Amino acid sequence: MAPDPAGARTWWLYLLLCEDSRTYTGIARDVDARYAAHVQGKGGRFTRANKPIAILGMQPFADRSAASRAEYALKQLRRPEKLAWAQQQSLVSRTGADDGP
Repeated sequence: MAPDPAGARTWWLYLLLCEDSRTYTGIARDVDARYAAHVQGKGGRFTRANKPIAILGMQPFADRSAASRAEYALKQLRRPEKLAWAQQQSLVSRTGADDGP
């Protein structure tokens, strides 16, 4: 996860892949810590029943409200669209273009 510039409190939208091939969408300030909680069965009901195996993508937002709106929008998409979103976020991360919202 990218560090917050100047101590800003960035919120992240993330998409997880679970063992049953389903996806889980959530928001957090620290995606790595939240992912670890999901893996340990402490993250939420869905991920207790469907263990996550990978973080597919993540996107930074300036505040919780913006991240929540984006989470809702992502949850409305069909699986192929969610996976395309994750692929796009992965490409942005690899090019170093995700230096903030």
